Amino acid sequence: MGTTQPHTDTPQRGRHSHHDAPDTAADFAALATMPDGPDKRQLQEGVVTAWLPMAHRLARKFRNRGESLEDLEQVAALALVKSVERYDPRRGNAFETFAIPTIYGELKRHFRDNMWEVHVPRRVQDLRNRVRASLRELELTCSGRSPTVAELAGHAGLSEEDTLAGLEALQCFHSLSLDAPVAASEDGGGADGGHDGAIRLVDTLSADESGYDHVVDREAVRSSLCQLPERDQKILYLRFFGEMTQSQIARRLGVSQMHVSRLLAAACRRVREEVEERDDGSGGEAERAGPMAA
Repeated sequence: MGTTQPHTDTPQRGRHSHHDAPDTAADFAALATMPDGPDKRQLQEGVVTAWLPMAHRLARKFRNRGESLEDLEQVAALALVKSVERYDPRRGNAFETFAIPTIYGELKRHFRDNMWEVHVPRRVQDLRNRVRASLRELELTCSGRSPTVAELAGHAGLSEEDTLAGLEALQCFHSLSLDAPVAASEDGGGADGGHDGAIRLVDTLSADESGYDHVVDREAVRSSLCQLPERDQKILYLRFFGEMTQSQIARRLGVSQMHVSRLLAAACRRVREEVEERDDGSGGEAERAGPMAA
């Protein structure tokens, strides 16, 4: 059984591109012929330990993106374990060329699947990555100014519409707490860095909407109105939607104003009673429907 040794300056050194790429060819050759069991698992653990510095180096390339380095190193280590288990030296490729794409892929998948606090479609995530890469490259050649949308689109090979979508996605990786202060209160509260007295984000998002009650009222009486006789429906429509007076309705229908008043009262009473029955006598919606009879 082969043993894992730190890489030394041997003639084989030129095959490895980094100092943290150990020479484990003999170990992988032994693993390829060993049956599953404790000895094989022990040798695999030794190989993983030898290559762990490389996995951690790859993980560090993704730091400062909102994830702790410890978690990134754990993702890279798990990807390394998979690489060791799946690698087949008989295919003629060096382990490093097999493991690096696997580890990179797991790190990118970790960000894609676990780090977005706002759901963004995969296509938009790809646009974000292309726009971000172009933005970094162009900032080096734009003499201190930010590149325009047209310049970004041309550099990334995208339409301006897709470029704008990618720019918007740059702000979607992290969400802002609704309790985050957005301004100090008029009396100076929160100026000392605390949240007491400060205007929070949630305060800027909520507002009373009178239209909600109107929607509830309409839905409460909709089915009952549909069951009224056609003449009663017409009278209610002219009175409450056409905003006609009882006298105007009476002239249009060719009846007396008193008759229109009785029909309106009877129709509203019928609707109110049906709503009360449907709500088991709670009367909540019926009270709101009451003004129709006024």
